[in-house]
Amino acid sequence: MTEAPKVRLDKWLWAARFFKTRSLAKQAIDGGKVHYNGERCKVSKEVELGATLTIRQGWDAKTVEVQALSDQRRGAPEAQLLYRETEDSIKQREARAAQRKAFGPGADLVSRERPNKKQRRQIHRFKQQT
Repeated sequence: MTEAPKVRLDKWLWAARFFKTRSLAKQAIDGGKVHYNGERCKVSKEVELGATLTIRQGWDAKTVEVQALSDQRRGAPEAQLLYRETEDSIKQREARAAQRKAFGPGADLVSRERPNKKQRRQIHRFKQQT
């Protein structure tokens, strides 16, 4: 009887190409951006087949189901065989992307800081023109 390989969560996320390095995967897990079966977890958590992971990256959150285990990073087509994204997750990401697109470019880059010297000059020039 062969045992299934034991794979740490950070290694699996790296092998599945969600993060470029294992240290980035570790930071995301420690920062609470990765949830294992709905709960926060540790970096050393052993991944099991059928487990549900919620991964937040940037503006989007993906909910994926673990289909296979691997601790080796391979090409993207092989990495995509390690997981399956849920239909609900795909719909939510597409809806959020459409919503961001509707706001137009730069809507997510609204600055709450004071204008710097160059920006103040531009504001003064604009006010003088009107």
